[in-house]
Amino acid sequence: MRKYVVTFIVAVLIIAGGFLAWDKYRTPAADGEVVEKTPALSPQKSSQPETSVSSAVKGTVSESTTKNQGSQTSSNQPKSGEAGKSTGQTQTAKNVNSKNTDSKPSAGSKSDSEASAKGSSKTGGKKEFVNTYSVEHVVSNPESTNVLVNKTYRLPAGYVPPDLVYPNVPFTFSEKVDKRKMRKEAATALEKLFAGAKKDGVSLAGVSAYRSESRQTTLYNNYVKRDGVKAADTYSARPGHSEHQTGLTIDVSGSTGKCAAESCFAGTKEAKWLASHAHEYGFIVRYPEGKDSITGYKYEPWHLRYIGTKIAQTVASRSTTLEQYFGSSIPVSK
Repeated sequence: MRKYVVTFIVAVLIIAGGFLAWDKYRTPAADGEVVEKTPALSPQKSSQPETSVSSAVKGTVSESTTKNQGSQTSSNQPKSGEAGKSTGQTQTAKNVNSKNTDSKPSAGSKSDSEASAKGSSKTGGKKEFVNTYSVEHVVSNPESTNVLVNKTYRLPAGYVPPDLVYPNVPFTFSEKVDKRKMRKEAATALEKLFAGAKKDGVSLAGVSAYRSESRQTTLYNNYVKRDGVKAADTYSARPGHSEHQTGLTIDVSGSTGKCAAESCFAGTKEAKWLASHAHEYGFIVRYPEGKDSITGYKYEPWHLRYIGTKIAQTVASRSTTLEQYFGSSIPVSK
């Protein structure tokens, strides 16, 4: 009897063990149904990085990305060219393969003037002139009579012309002060211009010639206090950006000083004579009428800049400006 009882108990244990084993293996099968949802979600998760990359390629290229591409060796450039086959990357590929190795995008993410201004370390630009305070270059030829000084191109800090002299011409004041001075070549040309005007019955007088950077700082700050920065920038140069600091520029008026450096000077016989004859002596009316969007300043018929007869005659005959004459071919140190 005991034998049968033992046998029965063993059988029960075996059957119970079988049920337990079956239940254990049934649970992963159920879990498997839940786990299978993960592959179904995988395409959605993996598509997110692809969308992000696509947006970056089609959108504006970041500055850091552009710099990395600009620093690639020539062996890597064909890869950039291949990438440029897509619509969004064409512009980046052109920048990498361009002769100009500057890393800034040529268009799209930067304004045309800024891109042009930073196109070359030697000239400070590419094809068109630049004239804005948002871009600044220091000219490397401050002593040249051909130097271009405007809102973009400034003189070296503290620059003083090497050969300032007092031109032998009348001024609206009698004191021998800095603002009577001009560089020697310009002073000689000015004496001839005054003599030529006198022969034609026009009497001229100097108002203001050379001006130091510190003096320009004082004047500009006073104008800003009076009229605000925006207005001051239309008629006064910021320190370092004034042509008067070159020693090649002078403001003139009639011998009486009437309308000196004022808009009413435009209608005088002196202004008309200067507009017609200044170039014969190597001078130009630096800020002509209707060119303020180019020169950066309002019309100043009294503001004469010595540039030499060759360039002066070319500028006058074309009714153009120095910005348009030189374009971006301006030697700069930085």
